[in-house]
Amino acid sequence: MKLQVFHRTHYAYASPVRESFNEARLQPTNADGQICHNFTLTVLPSTQLSHYLDFQFNWVHLFDVNEPHSSLTVEATSVVTTSDQQVLPEDQASTPLVEMERSCGRLERCHDFLQSSRFVEPSPEAWRLGLDISHGLTDTWQIAQAIMQHIHRDFAYSPAATNVHTHMREVLRLKRGVCQDFAHVMLGVCRALKIPARYVSGYLYNGPADQLRGSQASHAWVEVYLPELGWHGLDPTNNGQPDDRYVKIAVGRDYADVTPIKGTYRGTTDRKLSVDVLVTALDAVSVA
Repeated sequence: MKLQVFHRTHYAYASPVRESFNEARLQPTNADGQICHNFTLTVLPSTQLSHYLDFQFNWVHLFDVNEPHSSLTVEATSVVTTSDQQVLPEDQASTPLVEMERSCGRLERCHDFLQSSRFVEPSPEAWRLGLDISHGLTDTWQIAQAIMQHIHRDFAYSPAATNVHTHMREVLRLKRGVCQDFAHVMLGVCRALKIPARYVSGYLYNGPADQLRGSQASHAWVEVYLPELGWHGLDPTNNGQPDDRYVKIAVGRDYADVTPIKGTYRGTTDRKLSVDVLVTALDAVSVA
């Protein structure tokens, strides 16, 4: 599917601020069958941009605005061809859970995704929940799907219940939140069971006949590592695997690693933030 993504972030400050230093992770990746054809990043006030690939091969754009300014607008436009080639059969056989620690524990690509991170903790509570969910199951892929299904079924989608700084401990207590929160809980439960799991940021196209949560906004889901099969995605918000309706931007240990825009500045803390996202299909054949 060929999709266009428009993402605008606007900050309005109560009084002029200065020395604003920022980094943005907004450019779609070229991986797993996804191709980013075009990407444009515009910043107002105008400033020079630079970019690099971070440790997880995410595109990072850097920009500074040193002069006093009362607002900051960041607009990213992408044209992407997506793919569903990473979708696995639900009954796909994978490594037994009892072998995962031995198979993945020493792999460099997995180490960071088995540990605690800023918003995720493979706590005793997460481990207990994982044991309850996986009771009677032995296959890692089946267990990962069961964790996804449990979160989708037992946690309420409630945008007002949490914020971008909410830790998974609080989400486990509340049993409610949004896609970021559900991804963090799934990461914690998977890691507690020694299943490497990483956070994915991106977007979701909601076609005319779809009823998907998290569309027309930044979206988040999870990828688990399966020896011999690699990284494969699961979306606890929508209870399924990411397909060609998903646009992948970045991966990390949790939201803190892939924040779309973050930075520092000098000046007032009284500000208003607005974010607008629009995902549209460019090929009529894929929409039909």
